Order: sequence, then C-alpha cells, then structure tokens
Amino acid sequence: MPRLTQKDMTESEQRQLKTLLDQERKKRGRTLTNAENNRIKDDYIDKLMKEREAGLAQNRRKINSNLMLMPPMNGLPIPMCGDAVRPVVM
Repeated sequence: MPRLTQKDMTESEQRQLKTLLDQERKKRGRTLTNAENNRIKDDYIDKLMKEREAGLAQNRRKINSNLMLMPPMNGLPIPMCGDAVRPVVM
C-alpha cells in the first residue's frame, strides 16, 4: 500500500491531524519547528495506514471465508489464493 498523503485523507482525518498539531503547539508553548511538524504528521499517517491495512485484511478474510462457504459453480473448483475476490467463471 502506498504511503498516504494529506490529500488522500478524509476531512475528519485532516481535522484530527490539525488538532494534534495544535495540541502539541499549545503543550510546548511555542510554534513547532518543521522537524516537529513532520514527525507528528508522519506518526499520525503511520497510525492511519496501520488502521487501514488492518481493515483491508479483515475485509479480505471475510470475503475469503464467504468464498469458502459458497458451493462450487458448475463443478468448477473455487480458486484458493489469498487475493481471490470472486470465483473464476470459465
């Protein structure tokens, strides 16, 4: 999965990032340096990416388990690869 940018974030995620930056600025009592800004942004983006990857993995597991429960179509076996989203129709 490619690294997220601020443009890829939802509005609520962007607001949360701005809130984190404001909280950190208030806590330190001064404006943040570029390095501090970038570190906070990187930490937040890493957290978001982990959450999204976990959600994607959970969806994949759900889809694969649903495929395992489906009866074979026309006697053809269902592919068992990890990224299978739908059965192959020949």
